[in-house]
Amino acid sequence: MKSRRKILAAIVAIATLAVAATPAWATSWSELPAQDQRLLQPLKDKWNGLPPDRQLRLQRGAERWRQLTPEQRQRVRKRLKRWRKLTPEQRQRIRERFREFRKLPPDVQERIRQRREQFRALPPEQRQRLRERWRKLTPEQRQRIRTRVLQRMRMRHHRR
Repeated sequence: MKSRRKILAAIVAIATLAVAATPAWATSWSELPAQDQRLLQPLKDKWNGLPPDRQLRLQRGAERWRQLTPEQRQRVRKRLKRWRKLTPEQRQRIRERFREFRKLPPDVQERIRQRREQFRALPPEQRQRLRERWRKLTPEQRQRIRTRVLQRMRMRHHRR
């Protein structure tokens, strides 16, 4: 009798853990709306094996995609194409720089965005000249410039 209770208790515990380990927001492929299935079609065979948090991020991404204009979608496609051409080391460097960027105060982030837009507004020839000058710098020189610029931006942030 005691062994049956122990077995029953073990089964209940295992079932409880299994339910707890599967978040309520995990979605099977068949439960996805048709429009999400169309967008996420390349992941159909893998979908049910993806972690629930990844499924959720992909569903949110599909929702954002549907809200983009055709021009915005085209820009995203171009960026994705460029991203795929990068080496793993280049991708990792970009991810690290983005993490650093996210740690900056919001007003410093905004100033960096404004400078990027100013750069984009330059004539293509001038942008190319600036890129060439940057490429000719050593990695140490580039890092010193980045550090100085960020220090100046932080100093301005702290004066406010």
